[in-house]
Amino acid sequence: MSGEPAIVKTPATTDDAADAGVAEVKPAKKTRRPSAKAAAKIIEQRIGHTFADPALLATAFTHVSALKSARRADSYQRLEFLGDHVLGLIVSDMLYRAFPKADEGELSKRLADLVRREACADVAKSLGLDEAIKLGSVGAGAGARLRNSVLGDICEAVIGAVFLDGGYAAASQFVERNWTERMRKPVRPLRDPKTILQEWAQGKGLPTPVYREVERTGPHHDPQFRVAVELPGLTPAEGVGGSKRAAEKLAATALLKREGVTGGNDA
Repeated sequence: MSGEPAIVKTPATTDDAADAGVAEVKPAKKTRRPSAKAAAKIIEQRIGHTFADPALLATAFTHVSALKSARRADSYQRLEFLGDHVLGLIVSDMLYRAFPKADEGELSKRLADLVRREACADVAKSLGLDEAIKLGSVGAGAGARLRNSVLGDICEAVIGAVFLDGGYAAASQFVERNWTERMRKPVRPLRDPKTILQEWAQGKGLPTPVYREVERTGPHHDPQFRVAVELPGLTPAEGVGGSKRAAEKLAATALLKREGVTGGNDA
């Protein structure tokens, strides 16, 4: 054996690793999801109502696909039914007070625009309610599509849950907070362009406009319709849409614009 002393290696310290140019590897931090209780509190803040019965809030966000049993009543569907009618009553009251000179026809048109599924979905999305929807096992793409398709239903279910938990006053506060601006600035025209065109034609002594399908293109699941609207003495106008009704409305809009009739500038 050599007379040289044995060399004992000791683990490198952090300072040693830094001196040697070796980066210190730190364990990755795990992202902690909020607890169910904390998540519920976040949703309550967005809704503006603290639930005495948290089960109502949970049910309002539960899609039938997430149920472990076959009881569809445990999903949001019953609350959606209730919320739909509560919303209609509250918005009707809001319209009655906000437009004292409007007749029954105008109030009905405004009501239909404000309580339609798309309007409810817009409210749900603006509040971030889509993040709390409970779905069953579906693919990522299918899940995203399903969330978007049920947003309006979820919003109505939330209204129903707030009504059961806090009464009419609580539900009314939620609806007024989220519908007042929409009520005063309707997104869609109050009158259908087909109705406007028909009334205009009658005023000119012309018969009811005739709509004729000119062409249908595209695949079966995503068709495109080209429709012409015809009136005696006038050149037909055309519109293209994803349904016959949409194409007819666009054709009516085109004819109204061409003839300089106001009120028909939107479909």
